[in-house]
Amino acid sequence: MARLRREHFIDLRPLTQSPAFARLWIGSTLAGLGGQLTIVAVMLHVFELTGSTLAVAMIAVAGLVPMVLAGLYGGMLADYFDRRAVALIAASITWVSTLLLAVLAWTGNETVAWLFVLSIVNSSANSIVSATKSAITPRLVPRELLPAAAALSGITVGIMVMAGPALAGVLVAFVGYPWTYTVDVVLMLTLFLGLWTLPRIRPEGVTVRPGLRSLADGWAFLKQAPNIRLQYLLDIVAMTFGHPLALFPAIGAVLLGGGAITTGVLTAAIAAGAFFSSLFSGPIGRVRRQGLGIERSILVFGAATAGFGGILLAAAFGVFAPAGLGEDVANIPLIALSMILLAVTGAADNVSAIYRQTMMQSAVPDAIRGRLQGVFMVVVAGGPRLGALYAGTLATVTALWFPPLIGGFIIVTLVALLVRRSPRFRAYDALDPQP
Repeated sequence: MARLRREHFIDLRPLTQSPAFARLWIGSTLAGLGGQLTIVAVMLHVFELTGSTLAVAMIAVAGLVPMVLAGLYGGMLADYFDRRAVALIAASITWVSTLLLAVLAWTGNETVAWLFVLSIVNSSANSIVSATKSAITPRLVPRELLPAAAALSGITVGIMVMAGPALAGVLVAFVGYPWTYTVDVVLMLTLFLGLWTLPRIRPEGVTVRPGLRSLADGWAFLKQAPNIRLQYLLDIVAMTFGHPLALFPAIGAVLLGGGAITTGVLTAAIAAGAFFSSLFSGPIGRVRRQGLGIERSILVFGAATAGFGGILLAAAFGVFAPAGLGEDVANIPLIALSMILLAVTGAADNVSAIYRQTMMQSAVPDAIRGRLQGVFMVVVAGGPRLGALYAGTLATVTALWFPPLIGGFIIVTLVALLVRRSPRFRAYDALDPQP
């Protein structure tokens, strides 16, 4: 019985068997926590300066093209140069952009334009860091432990997004933006320790100098990899129609009440779901039909997203409290229900991410893994930006509750149709990984 209980908890062997992976994981977790402080603080900062949900959404949208280019080019760099060096340089750019945000806030010179520019630089450089770290992981842990390593990444996401937004809301409310950005500057230093202590990690196999030929080789491989292509498409669908994060400041300000604190706890609820699903991820590593696991996870994600939209609709009709509470009063019952459903979305998305990341790291050869991880990061980061545009635009012309409600139904319908047309994806076997 004790063994059975242990098997349900997360597998920690990647940390115990690979000290290099352990150091990188610790540094990434602390730096990611700080990064979330800045993400949420910038959202709140822009909303405070403009009072516009669309302006908050446009932070993400404006960075989409630079982030796509950075992710693709960063993947090519990771497939040609020492991956440790690539990650260190990109991390340095991320750190400097955060430092500039802090300096501007301390001096009182922050503007909407500067917040936009530095957010774009930060997210673009960070996409290179993330893609390169993902390409490094299979060189640090054996293939049979890749699902466990992916689950540990879910713990990282859970910690940084669960604690980060809540802490950001508290810091912004009580000590202001300068201190919030400064905490990120300090926490990100831990990432340099994790990267600096790695060995040199050059790509295995034939390498291609970054450029059009390298990009063409990556796309040629992707054309012959239907399982990888479909998981990209499914993630874009889920994140485009089920990522209403840009609405949270307005939801806290005018619908559920509570202001910045509500923004923080709603975002943290998503991360709590990711955290606990990783904590009890032992059985996930033993699942062989990972394509089927991705499909079912995203269907749950879509259903929970629609449920969250329904709760917001109830708030708009004054259930449990009058509509339009403002920042000083909170609709506690509906906030609690929203947190539960958002936690379900976080758990479902994390389970899907574990399967998707394992599939990427197992089925893609090392010589091309950086480029595919670059595309993967573009999908992972680009989907939420499309989601911000979708949610912000639709909420502006309709209501705050409408984008998640209709988006959840769209996700369930599209995912069921796409996977139905791809029986090979449903039959994917982790013991015989085929891209």
